[in-house]
Amino acid sequence: MSEDASEIGTGATEQETELLQFRIPDLEAGARLDAYLAAKISERSRSSIQRLIEDGDVLVNDRAAKSSYKLRAGDRVEVELAPPPPTSFTPENIPLDIVYEDDAIVVINKPAGMIVHPAAGVHSGTLANALAFRFRNTDFRLRNENDFSNPHSAFRNPQSIRPGIVHRLDKDTSGLIVVAKTEEAHEKLADQFRAREVFKSYVALVHGRVEKDSGSIDQHIARDPRMRTRMAVVRGGRAALSLYRVRKRYERFTLLDVEIKTGRTHQIRVHLAWLKHPVVGDEVYGGGRDKTVPDVQVRARIAKLKRQFLHAEQLGFRHPVTDEALRFTAPLPQELSEFLEKLEVGQR
Repeated sequence: MSEDASEIGTGATEQETELLQFRIPDLEAGARLDAYLAAKISERSRSSIQRLIEDGDVLVNDRAAKSSYKLRAGDRVEVELAPPPPTSFTPENIPLDIVYEDDAIVVINKPAGMIVHPAAGVHSGTLANALAFRFRNTDFRLRNENDFSNPHSAFRNPQSIRPGIVHRLDKDTSGLIVVAKTEEAHEKLADQFRAREVFKSYVALVHGRVEKDSGSIDQHIARDPRMRTRMAVVRGGRAALSLYRVRKRYERFTLLDVEIKTGRTHQIRVHLAWLKHPVVGDEVYGGGRDKTVPDVQVRARIAKLKRQFLHAEQLGFRHPVTDEALRFTAPLPQELSEFLEKLEVGQR
């Protein structure tokens, strides 16, 4: 990434996204937004920058803008993107829960605690490290969702594999994730995600009794102006839509099915916190609710989870080669199902 005096800060989030911020100096006023960013972010092509702008991942003065926007002196430009993975990392023999696999894709049930791919300060123990080991004896022609710099490259050396990560899950969120095994599969899956054609449904246990049986949260998301390492509902931010339905109510908690139509950083956690029903176990967006649970035993069980109660239960998309409609389901991990069982016992 290019260094420039106008760059006023970067930051990484748990979801392995990176925030770039630029303040436009007088000399660069008048430049098109897409051209300016293509010059500043040298490892990204102009077309990939334009896709980021179209998807709402670029804000100018906290508002979405068009690629053709002419920058003004003093404008503040924010870009949120997944950093390209390192060109090399060590394959590691980490067990994977494979839900489905063929010559084009592999669907994995990711455990909580696993980061998807190497990022700043994290170089081992990731899903990418595990995939590198699994495919070490194959021609694994994969790359990151934002790495469009060399679309025809192949990485036959297992030390140089770039797994075809099409989407991500937070470190402490478990559940389904699809990885492409060919360039064709990667491109077609990425197109489906960009077109919002992929079905993504999560299970979340939240604090409090949600009144409505179902509802939608259509609130824009951007960096929290007061705490830049977090996300927040921000007027003029990136469009984000979550649909929820009550699966079960408990005395002080509600179990929700949450379908996301967009894939913003920490979207479900931010939206449910905005609804005043934060996800159980979420130390970032929970507002301290975990510590206010009156039942001492329940409070201790939440602390013992050491994760948020959020699981990517269902994933549906069209097969990138056959165009067949696929739908996968991953059951709740044992620690989450046992937590619910004990809630049930406590209410009898």
